[in-house]
Amino acid sequence: MEIFSLKNQWINLLSIIIFTLLSISSKPATLALRSNENNMLALLSLKDQLVGDSHGVLTSWNASFHCCQWQGVQCGRQHQRVVSLNMSGLSLAGFISPTVGNLTFLREVDFSHNKLQGSIPREVGHLKRLVYLSLEFNHLNGEIPEELNNFSNLQEIAFTANNITGEIPVSFGDMKNLMKLHLAYNLLIGVLSLQHNKLKGTIPSSLGKLSNLEHMYIGTNKLSGSVPPVHNFSSLLVLDATENQLSGNLPPEIGYTFPNLEAIFIGLNQFTGEIPRSISNISSLELFDIALNGFTGLVPENMGNLRNLLVLTISGNYLGSGKPGDLSFLSSLSNCSRLQSLGTNYNHLYGVIPDSIANFSIRLEELLMGDNQIIGRIPQGIGNLINLDLMEMKGTFIAGKIPSSIGNLSRLSDLDLSNNKFAGTIPLSLKQCTNLQKLDLSTNNLNGSIPYQLFGAFERLIYLNLSHNSFTGSLPSDMRNIKNLVEFYIHNYNFHGEIPMTLGESLELTTFFMQKNSFHEIQLPKCFSEKPKEKGKVLSTKTIVSIIISILLDSILVVLLVYHSLRHKARRGTFMPSSLFDKGYLRLSYKELLECTHGFTSSNLIGTGNFGSVYKRVLYQHEKPLAVKVLNLRNHGAARSFIAECKALRKIQHRNLLKIITSCSSIDYQGNEFKALVFEFMPNGSLESWLHEQHDQSRYLNFAQRLDIAIDMANAINYLHHAFQFLLDDDMVAHVADFGLAKLLSTVTSNIGSDQTSSSVIKGTIGYVAPVSPEGDIYSYGIMLLEMITGRRPTCGLFHHGLSLHNFCKMALQEGLNEIFDVRLVEEIGVNRKRIRNKPNMEAKIWECFVSFTKIGVSCSTEVATDRLRIRDAIIELHATKARLLRTGFYGRDNR
Repeated sequence: MEIFSLKNQWINLLSIIIFTLLSISSKPATLALRSNENNMLALLSLKDQLVGDSHGVLTSWNASFHCCQWQGVQCGRQHQRVVSLNMSGLSLAGFISPTVGNLTFLREVDFSHNKLQGSIPREVGHLKRLVYLSLEFNHLNGEIPEELNNFSNLQEIAFTANNITGEIPVSFGDMKNLMKLHLAYNLLIGVLSLQHNKLKGTIPSSLGKLSNLEHMYIGTNKLSGSVPPVHNFSSLLVLDATENQLSGNLPPEIGYTFPNLEAIFIGLNQFTGEIPRSISNISSLELFDIALNGFTGLVPENMGNLRNLLVLTISGNYLGSGKPGDLSFLSSLSNCSRLQSLGTNYNHLYGVIPDSIANFSIRLEELLMGDNQIIGRIPQGIGNLINLDLMEMKGTFIAGKIPSSIGNLSRLSDLDLSNNKFAGTIPLSLKQCTNLQKLDLSTNNLNGSIPYQLFGAFERLIYLNLSHNSFTGSLPSDMRNIKNLVEFYIHNYNFHGEIPMTLGESLELTTFFMQKNSFHEIQLPKCFSEKPKEKGKVLSTKTIVSIIISILLDSILVVLLVYHSLRHKARRGTFMPSSLFDKGYLRLSYKELLECTHGFTSSNLIGTGNFGSVYKRVLYQHEKPLAVKVLNLRNHGAARSFIAECKALRKIQHRNLLKIITSCSSIDYQGNEFKALVFEFMPNGSLESWLHEQHDQSRYLNFAQRLDIAIDMANAINYLHHAFQFLLDDDMVAHVADFGLAKLLSTVTSNIGSDQTSSSVIKGTIGYVAPVSPEGDIYSYGIMLLEMITGRRPTCGLFHHGLSLHNFCKMALQEGLNEIFDVRLVEEIGVNRKRIRNKPNMEAKIWECFVSFTKIGVSCSTEVATDRLRIRDAIIELHATKARLLRTGFYGRDNR
């Protein structure tokens, strides 16, 4: 009986198992069947809305056959879901049913060459897998639905020859895989925005059939060929085909074909031939940019007919004949009363600047005429252009004196008259240009002494180059007002006397060239070192610095907590009880550090390193927050690290280096040796977190902020490492928290007073350290810049099999940069596109700044050390990029 009962139990258990397995195995089949039913119902609903099936195709659409066997329907082999729907050329009428959106596996939809009416259903936006969508040659009306903006896989859209109205969706420009777009013969208006994609081939002539198109943005693609003949494109207001491979001549009749154009941007192409004279017929033209092409011949003298012209940029071509008369077109520009920017530099223009330049619009802000064959003098009338911000006339044959009227240009921030034949003295009136940030008078025949009044006026000066002239005398004794100076060149002079002590107050100064002068010997305080207690040897200053730099790599890794706001907040007082100080230094005991960090608990831990851990000091009332680094003395070298840091950091004074407040050397409650360092607390945390914590939308650095931080880092380049070691204070100013990339592996010794140098092998953080190079700091800086502009770590999984962040960006410089920039930077421009739509030149200049930033990073991170950009050159280029960015007005006049 028991055996029989046990047997029944096994049978029941086996039945349950079999039933369960059958149930589980039947679920996929059930789901597949349900999906097929949904597909069939969607197709039948679509059939109900269609009429006029003269070919009898829809007769097969019935329950007698599986929907995958219906004519015009194709299914996937595995899941039997509808992937293609081809109803082209069937003379179908009626409407497209919204149920087509339920066919979510569709990759191809073709309803072309029918008689369909109504609007495109919004439900089409559900077809995320769609690659091909053709609705051309029908009678569809209404607007293109906004829901089409999510088609990331779409390669071809064909809506030609319908009655579609409304604006072309700006989101078409975000379809990175789009290769063909057919919109001709409709009633569309507005903007065609397809810039920064991968479009190839020629510009189709059918584009001219968009008779109501107002804005066409097809820049930064790979379009080639010539501009097709287009007739009466009177609706077009903006044409932007910048940075393609377009070639050939501009159509001679362009001024009649596009009579209402307001902006033409065709720079960075391969156009040749002459500038068509018919351009002057476009009376509404405001922006004309044909820079960096191969245009030749004379600039039309009737350009002055463009009375509304704001920007004229013909730079970087082969314009000019090398004969007098090349500059005659300038006189006609006095009729352009709204002109703000004129760029004729880098051409072959010959002749004398006409006096009529004095009649240019007083709105003129940028005047670039350098690198031409200009002779004669600068007219005194140049002083009438009182709103000039940038004046560049370098690399010509201009002679005579610098006109005194240049002092009227009080808004001038950038003046470059280098590589000319100017003679005489620097006009004293130049002191009135108090906004100057860059002044380059190098390589001329200027003489006399430098007016001391100049140095009292240029408080904002960043770059000053007076080299290769014939100045005499001495430098002004008071140079304290040029405190923002970064680069100062005065070599190849006849200067004598002493270098002013006040020049030392220029805390940003990184480059000072003074070769081939007769300055007195510079008296610097002697360096000294204590006598060694062991082996009778001491280390040279260079060696001591190297050791300190290397040891600190593993000792300071401070990733700090963040305040809630990115913006500058009013600083609280930094009062500390006077009892804590002794002779100006903060004194803290082990007990106080233990209490203020709550016993060094993990809740206060903000970073760890090889030599110790960093804790946030709990705030007392009105007290400034601090970071406490407790050394792990069990690790070999930690004690020496403590001593080295104390000796080195107490003497370091730089706005971009993390400041040490005090130290503590004591015994803990277990009788063990205790050593700690106390630093400033950086409330905005690490640069690493701002670049890569994309889930936190509040932690975002715009491009202007990244540029400022890059300049901060450059100022501390000798201590540069990687993003974790750059901490951001309340004002988003970068501070270096890890003083040294290279870790010395060899033993270094030297004798006091000797010139002996030491060599060492280096190692460092993967992705940031240069391939066996003594200039790894520059390499690391370049990689950091590329990380900032791309938002990608150098250790990103994308970089393998020989591809590095450097190579990734270098290749993009040659093939188009649209895909490498941090997506948040690109989105920022997209969000503000409506605001800058009326100023298309602004967006182009912002992209140029992105490119410039990337080029600096690539130049600094080349594998061959001797090919790397010098840090002083990088600083100048970064400041120049910032100046260009500020002139766009996109981020305002100052970011901080």
